[in-house]
Amino acid sequence: MKRTLLSLLALASLSLASAQTSVLPYTPGIHQEGITYYLPKTALSITLTATRTTKRPGDFHQYAARYLRLPDVTAQEETTWTLDRVQVTPYGLPDTAKVYTVQLRKGTLAPLATLTKSGLLLSINDKSDEEPLPADPGIDKIEKSKLNPRDYMSQEILMAGSNAKMAELTAAEIYDIRDSRSQLSKGQADNMPKDGEQLKLMIQQLDTQEEALLQLFKGTVERETKSYTFTLIPAKSERKVILCRFSDQFGPVDKDNLAGEPVYIDIVDQKSVPSEQPGGKKKKLDEQAVRYNVPSDADIRVYTRENKLAQLTTPVAQFGHVEILSSDLFNKRTSTKVYFYQTTGGIKQIVDDAQGK
Repeated sequence: MKRTLLSLLALASLSLASAQTSVLPYTPGIHQEGITYYLPKTALSITLTATRTTKRPGDFHQYAARYLRLPDVTAQEETTWTLDRVQVTPYGLPDTAKVYTVQLRKGTLAPLATLTKSGLLLSINDKSDEEPLPADPGIDKIEKSKLNPRDYMSQEILMAGSNAKMAELTAAEIYDIRDSRSQLSKGQADNMPKDGEQLKLMIQQLDTQEEALLQLFKGTVERETKSYTFTLIPAKSERKVILCRFSDQFGPVDKDNLAGEPVYIDIVDQKSVPSEQPGGKKKKLDEQAVRYNVPSDADIRVYTRENKLAQLTTPVAQFGHVEILSSDLFNKRTSTKVYFYQTTGGIKQIVDDAQGK
């Protein structure tokens, strides 16, 4: 299951003075004094998607210009990498410096609370679904030709005594294929198909034969797409931090590998919330209250020297401060439901069922 539901039932005796709380002992996060939970800190999952392109020369590449007028064909194997896109996903992790307990006192309603498996508080007095952590996209796709040119060679080509002769006969075969396709398209072939579907099938077969034989001159291209994920937990505003390096020859490499150009990340606190005010409520009341984060917005930008790769503005829990929910929200006279953001620990929604809000 993707969530742990902490269900606390208030069992009242005949008099309110003797009211006590019943605790489900097998559920983590609950003990006899109350519910222990973490507030989150915001982490960033940064996924780079890159493609490696490998060009391999054909067996007859040296004859491509002579027989087929094909210039600039691949004469040796070449490998290049391109950085396709970058995706930044914020998510919440338990902040071990912010662990609190909701104390269950006499005369208060023992709440129905939802925690994540890691102990983050999601809701009070209602159920709430846990959001899954960012998963590795698992992009690992290979695109390459599945055609074997020799399967489309005639007996005459295969029996030729030299590569030069094989190239000459193969080029002649390609021209014959093109001529046959042209005749079919114009309706001038000796054996025209009876219907459009047959015509389409014949043309497709000729296209496949030509593509396979052309590989012997033009070579082949193989593309492999992969994903690479990095995790950052911002502690303060920082600019031009090297996330990794990217090489046209080797793809993503370690940030200390000077073979690649740096991929930078900026994380800038926008200070969108005021600083936490000192003083305030008594310590005893603070210890009994429900805590939540007031996050501050941060601008996130991933880029190279030449290109902007990703940009977003997102709230970051550790750039804000902690506030307290009033204990009056959870007394016997109310049925308040509170929902929290899993990524930041901020309040998502407060619903007072008694007032129909």
